[in-house]
Amino acid sequence: MLLFYALNKRKYKKLELRALIMNPLRVDGEKYISLMSGAVIQSHAFLYAEKIDEHEPELIIGKGSVLGNYNHIAAVRKVVFGEDVLTSDRVYVSDNLHGFENINLPIMHQPLKFKAEVSIGDGSWIGENVCIIGARIGKNCVIGANAVVTSDIPDYSVAVGIPARVVKKYNPQNKEWIKTTE
Repeated sequence: MLLFYALNKRKYKKLELRALIMNPLRVDGEKYISLMSGAVIQSHAFLYAEKIDEHEPELIIGKGSVLGNYNHIAAVRKVVFGEDVLTSDRVYVSDNLHGFENINLPIMHQPLKFKAEVSIGDGSWIGENVCIIGARIGKNCVIGANAVVTSDIPDYSVAVGIPARVVKKYNPQNKEWIKTTE
């Protein structure tokens, strides 16, 4: 960890001690990326932060968060992982989409378009193969495997499916998880 810090501290917007990216597939836009203390990004991750307009992008991985293997995180405006967030493998998180307005131009050559800021609240767990696109996830949430999150998920919720929907919420008065759907 100290070697990673020493070799990379000047490249990143903010790189705190004990942060680590293990064998990344690709990292673009380090000057817009902040890795807080104890953040670990597992093998073959693709971190991408690109300025597409007058706004400076921010990609922040919070203190103690651990991102799984093959995660793909893209920010053109703002993507923030809170503290102690855990993601499984092959998670995709993005605040943008490819444009597809011009039918005479391949989509890969059309500009990126900002959709909405993304935040993942402290203590949340993101399951295998989840896609989060332009949505906010509250604190201490569970997002089930293979879910596609395109709208906000409140604190203390369990969400599953395509599109993701809340199936359980924590009731602080009763101190129990309550099903929200059948």
